[in-house]
Amino acid sequence: MNYRQLGDTDLRISEVSFGTWAIGGDWGNSSDEEALRGLRRAMEEGVNFFDTADVYGGGHAEKLLSEATKGHEDDIHVATKFCRAGDIHDPATYSEEAVRRYCEDSLKRLNRERIDLYQIHCPPTEILKDGSVFGVLDKLKEEGKIRHYGVSVETVEQGMLCLNVPGVSALQVIFNLLRQTPAEELLPKAAEKGAGILVRLPLASGLLTGKFTKESTFAENDHRNFNANGEQFNVGETFAGLPFEKGVELADELRWIAEGRGDMARASMRWILDQPGVSTIIPGFKNVRQVEDNLEAASVPGYSAEESRKLSDYYRDRVKPHIRGEI
Repeated sequence: MNYRQLGDTDLRISEVSFGTWAIGGDWGNSSDEEALRGLRRAMEEGVNFFDTADVYGGGHAEKLLSEATKGHEDDIHVATKFCRAGDIHDPATYSEEAVRRYCEDSLKRLNRERIDLYQIHCPPTEILKDGSVFGVLDKLKEEGKIRHYGVSVETVEQGMLCLNVPGVSALQVIFNLLRQTPAEELLPKAAEKGAGILVRLPLASGLLTGKFTKESTFAENDHRNFNANGEQFNVGETFAGLPFEKGVELADELRWIAEGRGDMARASMRWILDQPGVSTIIPGFKNVRQVEDNLEAASVPGYSAEESRKLSDYYRDRVKPHIRGEI
């Protein structure tokens, strides 16, 4: 496993890490036993960083992480998120009283004394512009409740706003071959400011595995069903904001990247790891096999300058015009 510094923090984290949305819920049915096996397998292979949130399964993902990392709290770093258990548009959700409650609840579920990276979970832009919540996070950091804090953002604009806040140590962004815009301005600015970059949805909700057809369907409790068009939360969180059938069509045009790189998923994540400023990718998983497959991304060949230009042109000309919502 290769490790990278998370911005200017004291955290050195595995370049392939894992998110826990899928094992918490909203990606169809999952098995706790398989989830725990997957978490432990990842740690055996050198993964030392996991991302979760208090709303993943109503805190269930945090409890799974607590069980899997018991006895390794100093070696395995955990990032969690808050605010979406409340009304994200209500300033009271970001008050000191509310944030302290969210933090203490997460600490209890994680069975830890301190959260390594505490992130605001995709808040509205007006909350970031107000900025009061950052003062609350500064207090929690001073008290030792959290080690560092950051923001999971939906758009480049939000990310740029956050980078003006001295205490923001990391941004979590949607970034993949079907969502390349952050590479233009946000990633360089984050590197300049010393902020780490966590890349979520590196496979665009599975489109970049190349396994879907236009006839593919998803379970009722899978966000790829109930949020396919942004019905429940930001449309960009599902299929990178692309209409599903168009996404399948566009992903099919990328099958060439798998040549010499095992498969499309590994090739897609390799491209992200090669982008300057990226600290880690956090693909999801439900079982050991998916953990092992995702870890292979770190060992496949990178891209030539010509291939990189081809991928950039493909995004600009073929993909970007079809993305819905702000990028």
